[in-house]
Amino acid sequence: MELNDAAGAAAPPEPVLDLASRLTDDHHQSLKLWLRMLSCTMKIENEVRSRLRTQFGVTLPRFDLMAQLERHPDGLRMGELSKRMMVTGGNVTGIASQLELEGLVVRVPDPRDGRAFSVKLTEAGCRAFTEMAQVHEQWVIELLQDIPGQDKGRLLELLAQMKGHLDAREEKP
Repeated sequence: MELNDAAGAAAPPEPVLDLASRLTDDHHQSLKLWLRMLSCTMKIENEVRSRLRTQFGVTLPRFDLMAQLERHPDGLRMGELSKRMMVTGGNVTGIASQLELEGLVVRVPDPRDGRAFSVKLTEAGCRAFTEMAQVHEQWVIELLQDIPGQDKGRLLELLAQMKGHLDAREEKP
């Protein structure tokens, strides 16, 4: 909503504040980096969420669950899905149940443990996910199109290096 002052002139828009906007020169560079990465990730994620909901009527968690299953055509157990998606088992069960009602996934007995079940995409689920994934990829390309390819390559290298350092920390006793 645009506000006008007493003379009728449009007031300047309020600045959009994100996580990184709270930083000052006094903050540690590592904190600045982390908040800047988080802020960029959240902006992209929010745009993708909105587009998935508008174009396909699907939530990002549902898309993510289908993406995990697409990578594992034989299916995944609920606990494995929960771990991969970094959400609780209850969340995964609810999402899987909704997708099952829509005929996009099916629960099948786990061949390694007859007491357990795996979830896998149905043919309809595979078709729906393939369509969404292709459009999703184009959205991400569009959102990052203004970053030159060379810079994307350098960012990938730096983030791979960062991930390597973080992975090494996890491996230390």
